Amino acid sequence: MTRLDGKVAFITGAARGQGRAHAVRLAQGGADIVAVDLCRQQSALNYSQGTPEDLEETVRLVEKEGRRIIARAADVRDLSSLEAVVDEALTDFGRIDILVSNAGISNQGQVVGLTDRQWSDILDTNLVGAWHACRAVLPSMIERGQGGSVVFVSSTVGLRGAPGQSHYAASKHGLQGLMLSLANEVGQHNIRVNSVNPGAVNTEMAVNESLLKMFLPDVENPTPEDAADLFSALTLLPIPWVEPEDVSNAVAWLVSDEARFVHGVAIPVDGGQLARS
Repeated sequence: MTRLDGKVAFITGAARGQGRAHAVRLAQGGADIVAVDLCRQQSALNYSQGTPEDLEETVRLVEKEGRRIIARAADVRDLSSLEAVVDEALTDFGRIDILVSNAGISNQGQVVGLTDRQWSDILDTNLVGAWHACRAVLPSMIERGQGGSVVFVSSTVGLRGAPGQSHYAASKHGLQGLMLSLANEVGQHNIRVNSVNPGAVNTEMAVNESLLKMFLPDVENPTPEDAADLFSALTLLPIPWVEPEDVSNAVAWLVSDEARFVHGVAIPVDGGQLARS
């Protein structure tokens, strides 16, 4: 598949999970990749985060597809760190055609029990970080005048509420507002803006012991296998969750010319979760 030949894709949160899957999938389509990730642990989160070694594995997998890649540690909460990577990419590749704003974190807590730290950590990464990615990448895309594509990796929780995840839901609802507003602003430049909205995805962030404990409070050390039936009850298709590659396939379609007139929409990849009556 070469429908992305000559394109350059900038992807945040690319060390592992969905971000790595997006990088590999777009490389398979012919794109060169610019991959950024925080690459350090955050003590306030109840699951492990990507590491420098994880980002190196993303590099290996992209290069295995015969594509070039720039991979750097950068914090989406710090605009200047993203701008530095963008400058490097423009020097080496000459252009950025695609932005996949994927970086995101999650934890759980009831509204009345959330701390300011929990709230700000989620909003600063998931929403402010997405805005920073746009601020860093879009100026050159607009100036070049050859169009482009932006995909925000959101969530079904961005289209509905979820108990124990009000801060995460607020960040993802904000992301939908950012997506729709940006679509109105940059459509005139032939830059398309959309979101993918996964349900549960089989990654460390979405299927970890802390989150599973919220669903299975009476199980001492719940495993994904323990929760599979419960998660399956939330979808219309007979699956508990989707794989990262399922989301990446939607991303790859959205950024390709096959979706050239798809603009300002949210695409659920959720096994029918949102459609469930």
